[in-house]
Amino acid sequence: MSVTRVAIVQKPTAVLDLAEGVRRAVGHIEDCAAQGAQLVVFPESWLTGYPSWVFGMAGWDDANARLWYRRFVDQCPTQDSTELQPIREAANAAGVLVSLGFNERADARAGSVFNSILLIGDTGQTLNLHRKLTPTHTERNIWAQGDAAGLRVVSTNIGEIGGLVCWEHWHPLARQALHAQNEQIHLALWPDMPEAHALAARHYAFEGRCFVAAAAHYLTVDDVPEELLEGYATGLDPNCRASNVLFRGGSGFVGPNGEWLKPQLFDEPGLIIADLDLGETVGYKHDLDVAGHYSRNDIFQLSVDRAPRRSVNLSDGAETRPGSSERAS
Repeated sequence: MSVTRVAIVQKPTAVLDLAEGVRRAVGHIEDCAAQGAQLVVFPESWLTGYPSWVFGMAGWDDANARLWYRRFVDQCPTQDSTELQPIREAANAAGVLVSLGFNERADARAGSVFNSILLIGDTGQTLNLHRKLTPTHTERNIWAQGDAAGLRVVSTNIGEIGGLVCWEHWHPLARQALHAQNEQIHLALWPDMPEAHALAARHYAFEGRCFVAAAAHYLTVDDVPEELLEGYATGLDPNCRASNVLFRGGSGFVGPNGEWLKPQLFDEPGLIIADLDLGETVGYKHDLDVAGHYSRNDIFQLSVDRAPRRSVNLSDGAETRPGSSERAS
């Protein structure tokens, strides 16, 4: 029996404070490793925070939106920035894998940001970087569209690992692309966990016959800078100020049968830990394997172009160099 212990971090991030967020991440990784976790999972855009303020700052030529966007981008690291090195070192020291939801700046001078999942190996190396393919609704004022270069399932010594961000779970072709790579542990990163998100996590597990680590934020009013609070609360629970809770959490693990392994954790911070018997991901494919015996590949075909995308290729004679939107390898 191949069992993998996975931990989800449902604890407040440091909103718009990269250095403090990194410090907290390191502590959480150490705490999870001390409890035997082999993989540590953080929610969507956990590092520097989910920018829910964008829903209330979507007007044209909004000076306040420009102000907060500038502050936001200033706190967004690149995937290989020195600011992330303590997280890589913590993964290496503990011998664990880390899935980090973060706001990724394309490069140190870029004005565009991606909603990304960085999968870090147990020696601190980058295993994969997935950028959310299509930001949802007003999120497009914040995040750029990703490409399929990171639409991969990574083979590791603890299992086959893939992931998607939020409403990508309603993108059937993206789901099928991961199912076809024999995913065993799926990282489902969310800002919050209303019933629709919980249903999507359960459906993904049942459809893919895999385990799903569904990670959501826990965040209180006290965790947000006062000058940003009004905008941050826009679009959230109208009672959030009275309850002091902006994001209720709701993280948990779903088995290949589509059922929660144990009750979700709501309304409090915590570490959610589960032992996953990866053999079940094969056993449950006895009756349903959507990329195998249930696929009907004689009549349906899906092609995925995983080539990295660039907006500009700059040529200096014989030398060609990528523009600022280059994806680092």
